[in-house]
Amino acid sequence: MVVVDTNVVIDRIRNKEGITEAITGVTFVEFPQIARYSRFNGEVLFPTLDDFLLAHQLQERLLKRGEPRGFADLLIAAICINRGEELITRDSDFIAIAEVSNLKLILLEK
Repeated sequence: MVVVDTNVVIDRIRNKEGITEAITGVTFVEFPQIARYSRFNGEVLFPTLDDFLLAHQLQERLLKRGEPRGFADLLIAAICINRGEELITRDSDFIAIAEVSNLKLILLEK
């Protein structure tokens, strides 16, 4: 399974494209219109305690490098890592997270 980030979801909806990939609970909250989008046929991956704990560990690693990241990005990354899923995004902030973890990242051009 592949997970698409909020920015990819927004692009797809603007272009009236289908979404068959999974999204995280973060996208579900950040972009509530997804719940009413008739062409969304993916799954919503809600965070677990393990995801929050991993997000904390990722932030610790990033802080040591002087590159802290936002809560939402950390949680999205943790959800993907814990489930072994690839993340498709346009957000280059995920590069630093991938460098300190085993996040599988597909970075699209902006």
